[in-house]
Amino acid sequence: MLKHHHEIHRTARIGWLRAAVLGANDGIVSTASLIVGIAAANMDQSSIVIAGVAGLVGGAMSMAAGEYISVSSQADTEAADLAVERLELERHPQHELKELAGIYVQRGLDAELAMRVAEQLTEHDALGAHARDELGITHELRARPLLAALASAGAFSVGAVLPLLSAVIAPASHRLPMIMLFSLVCLAALGAAAARAGGAPMFRGALRVVFWSALAMTLTAAVGSLFGAAS
Repeated sequence: MLKHHHEIHRTARIGWLRAAVLGANDGIVSTASLIVGIAAANMDQSSIVIAGVAGLVGGAMSMAAGEYISVSSQADTEAADLAVERLELERHPQHELKELAGIYVQRGLDAELAMRVAEQLTEHDALGAHARDELGITHELRARPLLAALASAGAFSVGAVLPLLSAVIAPASHRLPMIMLFSLVCLAALGAAAARAGGAPMFRGALRVVFWSALAMTLTAAVGSLFGAAS
Protein backbone atom coordinates (compact mmCIF):
# COMPACT_ATOMS: atom_id res chain seq x y z
CA MET A 1 0.00 0.00 0.00
CA LEU A 2 1.43 3.36 -1.04
CA LYS A 3 1.72 6.00 1.64
CA HIS A 4 0.49 9.48 0.87
CA HIS A 5 3.46 11.72 0.15
CA HIS A 6 2.80 15.29 1.20
CA GLU A 7 4.96 17.99 -0.36
CA ILE A 8 5.12 21.55 0.89
CA HIS A 9 5.32 24.16 -1.86
CA ARG A 10 5.66 27.89 -1.38
CA THR A 11 4.15 29.10 -4.65
CA ALA A 12 0.75 29.74 -3.11
CA ARG A 13 2.36 32.22 -0.71
CA ILE A 14 3.75 34.48 -3.40
CA GLY A 15 0.86 36.96 -3.58
CA TRP A 16 0.33 37.75 0.07
CA LEU A 17 3.99 37.20 1.02
CA ARG A 18 5.20 39.76 -1.51
CA ALA A 19 2.67 42.36 -0.38
CA ALA A 20 3.26 41.75 3.32
CA VAL A 21 7.05 41.77 3.13
CA LEU A 22 7.13 44.83 0.87
CA GLY A 23 4.70 46.66 3.15
CA ALA A 24 6.52 45.88 6.40
CA ASN A 25 9.91 46.63 4.89
CA ASP A 26 8.73 49.98 3.52
CA GLY A 27 7.03 50.79 6.80
CA ILE A 28 10.23 50.37 8.77
CA VAL A 29 12.58 51.95 6.23
CA SER A 30 10.50 54.99 5.29
CA THR A 31 9.38 55.78 8.83
CA ALA A 32 12.81 55.17 10.34
CA SER A 33 14.45 57.28 7.64
CA LEU A 34 11.94 60.09 8.20
CA ILE A 35 12.44 59.98 11.97
CA VAL A 36 16.23 59.77 11.65
CA GLY A 37 16.28 62.77 9.34
CA ILE A 38 14.20 64.84 11.73
CA ALA A 39 16.16 63.68 14.77
CA ALA A 40 19.42 64.59 13.00
CA ALA A 41 18.02 68.11 12.53
CA ASN A 42 17.84 68.41 16.35
CA MET A 43 14.04 68.48 16.52
CA ASP A 44 12.33 67.66 19.81
CA GLN A 45 10.61 64.35 20.56
CA SER A 46 7.06 65.57 19.96
CA SER A 47 7.98 66.79 16.46
CA ILE A 48 9.64 63.46 15.72
CA VAL A 49 6.60 61.47 16.87
CA ILE A 50 4.12 63.68 14.98
CA ALA A 51 6.14 63.33 11.79
CA GLY A 52 6.41 59.58 12.33
CA VAL A 53 2.66 59.14 12.83
CA ALA A 54 1.92 61.26 9.77
CA GLY A 55 4.38 59.16 7.79
CA LEU A 56 2.71 55.98 9.03
CA VAL A 57 -0.79 57.04 8.00
CA GLY A 58 0.25 58.52 4.67
CA GLY A 59 2.53 55.62 3.83
CA ALA A 60 -0.07 52.97 4.69
CA MET A 61 -2.67 54.64 2.48
CA SER A 62 -0.16 55.08 -0.31
CA MET A 63 0.85 51.43 -0.13
CA ALA A 64 -2.78 50.28 -0.12
CA ALA A 65 -3.74 52.49 -3.07
CA GLY A 66 -0.66 51.61 -5.09
CA GLU A 67 -1.01 47.88 -4.49
CA TYR A 68 -4.73 47.91 -5.23
CA ILE A 69 -4.27 49.78 -8.50
CA SER A 70 -1.35 47.61 -9.58
CA VAL A 71 -2.98 44.29 -8.77
CA SER A 72 -6.32 45.46 -10.19
CA SER A 73 -4.59 46.08 -13.51
CA GLN A 74 -3.26 42.54 -13.40
CA ALA A 75 -6.71 41.20 -12.51
CA ASP A 76 -8.28 43.14 -15.41
CA THR A 77 -5.76 41.66 -17.82
CA GLU A 78 -6.42 38.15 -16.52
CA ALA A 79 -10.19 38.65 -16.80
CA ALA A 80 -9.86 39.95 -20.37
CA ASP A 81 -7.69 37.00 -21.39
CA LEU A 82 -10.15 34.54 -19.82
CA ALA A 83 -13.05 36.22 -21.62
CA VAL A 84 -11.28 35.85 -24.97
CA GLU A 85 -10.47 32.22 -24.22
CA ARG A 86 -14.07 31.49 -23.17
CA LEU A 87 -15.34 32.96 -26.43
CA GLU A 88 -12.85 30.95 -28.48
CA LEU A 89 -13.93 27.75 -26.72
CA GLU A 90 -17.54 28.48 -27.65
CA ARG A 91 -16.81 29.37 -31.28
CA HIS A 92 -13.94 27.05 -32.16
CA PRO A 93 -13.88 24.11 -29.73
CA GLN A 94 -11.97 21.77 -32.04
CA HIS A 95 -9.32 24.34 -32.79
CA GLU A 96 -8.88 24.99 -29.07
CA LEU A 97 -8.66 21.26 -28.42
CA LYS A 98 -5.87 20.88 -30.98
CA GLU A 99 -4.15 23.95 -29.54
CA LEU A 100 -4.21 22.41 -26.07
CA ALA A 101 -2.89 19.12 -27.38
CA GLY A 102 -0.11 20.98 -29.17
CA ILE A 103 0.96 22.53 -25.88
CA TYR A 104 1.32 19.08 -24.34
CA VAL A 105 3.28 17.85 -27.35
CA GLN A 106 5.71 20.74 -26.86
CA ARG A 107 6.08 19.66 -23.23
CA GLY A 108 7.14 16.15 -24.21
CA LEU A 109 4.03 14.00 -24.76
CA ASP A 110 3.53 12.10 -28.00
CA ALA A 111 0.73 13.34 -30.22
CA GLU A 112 -1.74 10.55 -29.41
CA LEU A 113 -1.31 10.83 -25.65
CA ALA A 114 -1.37 14.62 -25.82
CA MET A 115 -4.73 14.51 -27.60
CA ARG A 116 -6.19 12.09 -25.05
CA VAL A 117 -5.02 14.29 -22.19
CA ALA A 118 -6.43 17.39 -23.89
CA GLU A 119 -9.78 15.67 -24.46
CA GLN A 120 -10.09 14.54 -20.85
CA LEU A 121 -9.09 17.91 -19.42
CA THR A 122 -11.48 19.67 -21.80
CA GLU A 123 -14.34 17.45 -20.67
CA HIS A 124 -13.50 18.17 -17.04
CA ASP A 125 -12.82 21.94 -17.25
CA ALA A 126 -11.96 23.36 -20.66
CA LEU A 127 -11.49 26.95 -19.55
CA GLY A 128 -9.44 25.94 -16.52
CA ALA A 129 -7.13 23.82 -18.67
CA HIS A 130 -6.53 26.64 -21.15
CA ALA A 131 -6.13 29.20 -18.39
CA ARG A 132 -3.50 27.09 -16.67
CA ASP A 133 -1.60 25.60 -19.60
CA GLU A 134 -2.01 28.26 -22.30
CA LEU A 135 -2.26 31.50 -20.32
CA GLY A 136 -0.37 30.54 -17.16
CA ILE A 137 -3.23 31.62 -14.89
CA THR A 138 -3.86 29.42 -11.85
CA HIS A 139 -6.16 29.75 -8.87
CA GLU A 140 -3.23 30.10 -6.46
CA LEU A 141 -1.60 32.91 -8.46
CA ARG A 142 -4.73 34.83 -9.46
CA ALA A 143 -4.55 38.56 -8.73
CA ARG A 144 -6.50 39.59 -5.61
CA PRO A 145 -6.43 43.40 -5.39
CA LEU A 146 -8.27 43.91 -2.10
CA LEU A 147 -6.27 41.26 -0.28
CA ALA A 148 -3.01 42.70 -1.59
CA ALA A 149 -4.02 46.23 -0.59
CA LEU A 150 -5.03 45.23 2.94
CA ALA A 151 -1.88 43.15 3.40
CA SER A 152 0.32 46.03 2.24
CA ALA A 153 -1.37 48.66 4.40
CA GLY A 154 -1.46 46.43 7.48
CA ALA A 155 2.13 45.30 7.10
CA PHE A 156 3.30 48.88 6.50
CA SER A 157 1.55 50.05 9.66
CA VAL A 158 3.06 47.25 11.75
CA GLY A 159 6.50 47.99 10.35
CA ALA A 160 6.16 51.76 10.87
CA VAL A 161 5.20 51.35 14.52
CA LEU A 162 8.58 49.79 15.35
CA PRO A 163 10.84 52.80 14.71
CA LEU A 164 8.15 55.01 16.24
CA LEU A 165 8.38 53.04 19.49
CA SER A 166 12.14 53.34 19.51
CA ALA A 167 11.84 57.12 19.06
CA VAL A 168 9.49 57.31 22.06
CA ILE A 169 11.57 55.21 24.46
CA ALA A 170 15.08 56.26 23.40
CA PRO A 171 16.80 58.90 25.55
CA ALA A 172 17.44 62.20 23.78
CA SER A 173 21.23 61.80 24.04
CA HIS A 174 21.19 58.47 22.15
CA ARG A 175 18.00 58.81 20.10
CA LEU A 176 19.56 58.80 16.64
CA PRO A 177 21.80 55.70 16.96
CA MET A 178 19.13 53.78 18.89
CA ILE A 179 16.48 54.40 16.25
CA MET A 180 18.85 53.30 13.50
CA LEU A 181 20.09 50.24 15.37
CA PHE A 182 16.65 49.07 16.45
CA SER A 183 15.24 49.56 12.95
CA LEU A 184 18.10 47.67 11.31
CA VAL A 185 17.71 44.76 13.73
CA CYS A 186 13.99 44.59 12.91
CA LEU A 187 14.75 44.78 9.19
CA ALA A 188 17.33 42.00 9.45
CA ALA A 189 14.79 39.79 11.22
CA LEU A 190 12.17 40.61 8.60
CA GLY A 191 14.53 39.86 5.73
CA ALA A 192 15.56 36.55 7.28
CA ALA A 193 11.95 35.55 7.98
CA ALA A 194 10.86 36.43 4.45
CA ALA A 195 13.75 34.48 2.97
CA ARG A 196 12.91 31.46 5.11
CA ALA A 197 9.23 31.60 4.14
CA GLY A 198 10.24 31.77 0.48
CA GLY A 199 12.83 29.00 0.78
CA ALA A 200 15.85 31.28 0.18
CA PRO A 201 19.04 31.64 2.29
CA MET A 202 18.21 33.63 5.43
CA PHE A 203 21.56 35.41 5.76
CA ARG A 204 21.45 36.71 2.20
CA GLY A 205 17.86 37.93 2.67
CA ALA A 206 18.78 39.77 5.87
CA LEU A 207 21.98 41.25 4.45
CA ARG A 208 20.44 42.83 1.37
CA VAL A 209 17.63 44.41 3.41
CA VAL A 210 20.04 45.81 6.01
CA PHE A 211 22.43 47.23 3.40
CA TRP A 212 19.87 49.27 1.48
CA SER A 213 18.02 50.33 4.60
CA ALA A 214 21.20 51.53 6.29
CA LEU A 215 22.05 53.50 3.17
CA ALA A 216 18.61 55.17 3.17
CA MET A 217 18.86 56.12 6.85
CA THR A 218 22.39 57.43 6.46
CA LEU A 219 21.38 59.67 3.58
CA THR A 220 18.36 61.08 5.39
CA ALA A 221 20.45 61.63 8.52
CA ALA A 222 22.94 63.56 6.42
CA VAL A 223 20.15 65.72 4.98
CA GLY A 224 18.70 66.32 8.42
CA SER A 225 22.09 67.28 9.82
CA LEU A 226 22.66 69.65 6.93
CA PHE A 227 19.38 71.48 7.41
CA GLY A 228 19.74 71.39 11.18
CA ALA A 229 23.14 73.04 10.97
CA ALA A 230 21.81 75.65 8.55
CA SER A 231 18.90 76.66 10.79
